[in-house]
Amino acid sequence: METTTDEEGSDIVTAPIALGALGLIVVAVVAYVVFFAGSGGGEAGVAGQEPSNLGSVHYHGPMTMTVDGDRVDFSRSQYQLQNDAFHFEGGNGERWHGHAQGVTLEYATSTLGIDVTESTVAFQGTTYRNSDSGTSVAVEVNGESVTPSEYVLQEGDRIRIAVEQSADGNTG
Repeated sequence: METTTDEEGSDIVTAPIALGALGLIVVAVVAYVVFFAGSGGGEAGVAGQEPSNLGSVHYHGPMTMTVDGDRVDFSRSQYQLQNDAFHFEGGNGERWHGHAQGVTLEYATSTLGIDVTESTVAFQGTTYRNSDSGTSVAVEVNGESVTPSEYVLQEGDRIRIAVEQSADGNTG
């Protein structure tokens, strides 16, 4: 071990001090990466909590979305395989696939370019709100209204998103 003499003439062992300092630096860097920089390969612009354990599950379920009676065609390429954790695949636009734990409905729809809350749907540049006169928004799983940011998808969940607007200000 290398020793150094301080101003008072005492010997100081420097190797253990240097190793200790190096250890603290390594711990600090790892803590920063894990807790502040994020540990997942999440996609920019995807809402909601990040799913975990990609590839650990394989869930499926049906999904429909209508806007003023027009059904969104999830078989179109813009909705196919856009995200590893949640997607449609093989040209099938009726059955979603979940490949990670903790996929919320909010996260799932955001991967498709659709932002949902319990009372709003943002789709193709327009935000539809239940609070707007003549507008009705339904965001349901298995026939029940849900909070998309909290609801975690499970095998077989039937997702239904519907927006209806009436020209006279009355919803049907």
